[in-house]
Amino acid sequence: FGYKALRALRLEDLRIPVAYAKTFQGPPHGIQVERDKLNKYGRGLLGCTIKPKLGLSAKNYGRAVYECLRGGLDFTKDDENVNSQPFMRWRDRFLFVAEAIYKSQAETGEVKGHYLNATAGTCEEMMKRAVYAKEIGVPIIMHDYLTGGFTSNTSLAIYCRDNGLLLHIHRAMHAVIDRQRNHGIHFRVLAKALRMSGGDHLHSGTVVGKLEGE
Repeated sequence: FGYKALRALRLEDLRIPVAYAKTFQGPPHGIQVERDKLNKYGRGLLGCTIKPKLGLSAKNYGRAVYECLRGGLDFTKDDENVNSQPFMRWRDRFLFVAEAIYKSQAETGEVKGHYLNATAGTCEEMMKRAVYAKEIGVPIIMHDYLTGGFTSNTSLAIYCRDNGLLLHIHRAMHAVIDRQRNHGIHFRVLAKALRMSGGDHLHSGTVVGKLEGE
């Protein structure tokens, strides 16, 4: 680590000067804007991740989204592994999901949403997916901010703010950084970095199980 050999080193927290924090725009919108977009107040928003996460065709994936939204959920979500695999290319998924959203909205009279994963191998490809999501009229997209990188996430957050898209953040890859107790970086540091970079809400840990976190 730098100029000194250490057995382990863990960054537990950091304090960010106000003057520095003000140089970042932060979250694109926030919970109130999301409630306004969904026209849902006074209760929690209920959603789920589509499973199985891998293997469905785009058409079958869209069907699963429709059934969930038609059944009463406010939103559904891509898993972090859902990207643009041969069995389901991203553009096909976006189109079938948009169709599912519009159909469920027409039948229920409610505003629905789906977190479309815009994470990609390059910033240019990521922005292309974000632009396409806006063009087909979906209200929210998703980004894996640790695998995608902080600067690409900041660029995406700025685009979402300027174009009225909500941004959900997934923390894929966090465990290799924060799970070990005596080495790495505590997730509160990663969360503070995200707060400056920008995201309307973050996929968080649970009390027990696979996603356990402090």
